[in-house]
Amino acid sequence: MKKFLLSALLSAPLWVLGQGFQVNLQGQKQIGMAGAGSALALDEASVFYNPGAVTFLEKNSVSAGVNPLLFKSAFKQSGSNVTEDVKNKIAPPFEFYAVWGPKSNKWKLGLGVYTPFGGLVDWGDNWSGKYALTSLNLKAIYFQPTLSIKITDRIGIGAGFVYNHGDVNLQRALPVNFPDGRSGHVTLDGTGTGYGWNAGLYIKTLSNISFAIVHKSKVITKLDGGTADFTVPQSLAGSFPAGNTFNAELPLPATTSLGVGIPLSKSTVLAFDASWVQWHIYKELAFDYATNTSALADTKSARNYHDGSSFKLGINHQASEKLALRAGVGYAFSPVQDGYVTPEAPDADRYILSAGLGYTPTRHFEVNASFFFEDVKSRKQKNIETGLDGTFKTLVYAPGLSLTYKW
Repeated sequence: MKKFLLSALLSAPLWVLGQGFQVNLQGQKQIGMAGAGSALALDEASVFYNPGAVTFLEKNSVSAGVNPLLFKSAFKQSGSNVTEDVKNKIAPPFEFYAVWGPKSNKWKLGLGVYTPFGGLVDWGDNWSGKYALTSLNLKAIYFQPTLSIKITDRIGIGAGFVYNHGDVNLQRALPVNFPDGRSGHVTLDGTGTGYGWNAGLYIKTLSNISFAIVHKSKVITKLDGGTADFTVPQSLAGSFPAGNTFNAELPLPATTSLGVGIPLSKSTVLAFDASWVQWHIYKELAFDYATNTSALADTKSARNYHDGSSFKLGINHQASEKLALRAGVGYAFSPVQDGYVTPEAPDADRYILSAGLGYTPTRHFEVNASFFFEDVKSRKQKNIETGLDGTFKTLVYAPGLSLTYKW
């Protein structure tokens, strides 16, 4: 019984690795175009979208923005007419960029701080899947210093080193009861670090059509000394040591993107991005506990993700000298195979819609706003490890705002 409890409680992923938690909110202009823009030298967010385009930015700049994200997911257990919803909580993906270089514009330095993976979900303590998950708070913050060089007047290359700092807190109920009827509980909490890189090529043709090739490397995040805090009846306390720690390696996938920018007029440009997200590296999740007991052994849990992909189309229209308007559509394919969908990442293929605008009140200041919406398809699943059986449906809303200073 104790070994069954361990398997049921800890086999689900500590770190949520699905399209649903790959946060595509790294720059307000690009967000307004559904995330397209790797082939456009739009602004300082090119540090993330394409380091090769950074050297084509005319001005030095500093920018900061935030996208309060509301994740609305619902679950209906098979055979039930009751729909259970996550609690309303706001996750705060953010981005900060700085770009500086000489007036000769042959090279530029950049810095990006952004959140490409993360999530905040709370199903409550008494929902039907409480033994799989009650709540999750995940943050992966990337720091990326970058160098961009203009090879010719129409070709730029760039690359940046990536350092990841991650925090996670995951909680779930245990299938054991106290005398008063309360369920047991476990909290998994830890911090991890990892390293990678981001490189890009930007090419602008004589007809002003631009092309991009960008690769963001995988980041293997090592979580050392995470704590597992169990709340169980006194009769089981010896089998779940207080203050136990664990180590794990958590893969964040590489992404390769191809982009095209097509000017429709002097004031309007079309952007298209196709991205391949290499989730195949996520085969299993293993926990190595510092203290093992007859009930608490090291575990390996299969994930067997396949690669995911996305296609995004956006438009940027300069309506006047001070006002820009944007819109975008997209579609993303989930990497999560049947049998592996979890309440941490109730993932499925999804539609993307977005809109945005920019306002430049002075030559130094710029304000950009965006609204990003994802409609994740309904997905009926039975998890092969936890046995959770039912239908998930998710909607994602993310308004955003940024302020930029240029000189």
